[in-house]
Amino acid sequence: MKCARIRCSSIFAGLYARRGHAHLGASAGVDLEVYRLTLIERFANPQIKDTLARLCAESSDRIPKWLVPVIRQQLAHGGEIERSAAVVASWARYAEGVDEQGEPIEIVDRLKAPLMAIAAENRQRPTAFIENRELFGDLADNTRFVEAYLSALNSLHERGARATLEGLASSKGTV
Repeated sequence: MKCARIRCSSIFAGLYARRGHAHLGASAGVDLEVYRLTLIERFANPQIKDTLARLCAESSDRIPKWLVPVIRQQLAHGGEIERSAAVVASWARYAEGVDEQGEPIEIVDRLKAPLMAIAAENRQRPTAFIENRELFGDLADNTRFVEAYLSALNSLHERGARATLEGLASSKGTV
């Protein structure tokens, strides 16, 4: 488990360094580098027993509200979007309702039924999930976002979550 936590910490560090830090801005009395290191230390703490299931729960209330605006800003300014697109692709993969071993995943989301119906089309029509304008607006019309999303979704299907995360943790941040 420690190995997985370290990988997740490095992914977070890369994401923060490439995307998040730029959106924080200066805060009186806050050293952003110390803050970043504190967050990485927290994520690496084996005593924190947060589950993936809890982190994935109610994504329809979180991703459109918090991540989609950041994606839009990054697109507008030519910023890095691969990791954010991978979060969206991970949500789409999760909404398929089965893990990499074919075992069912209990989806906890107020939009469970429609999300699962759309995600069921992922392999035949990979952009189906992001074509939901209620959640993503016109992101499916942005070629750069679609390419990053499809790259991540394909990697999740073909290589699995671990290999996809390792690719995202690399210096290039690609899958």
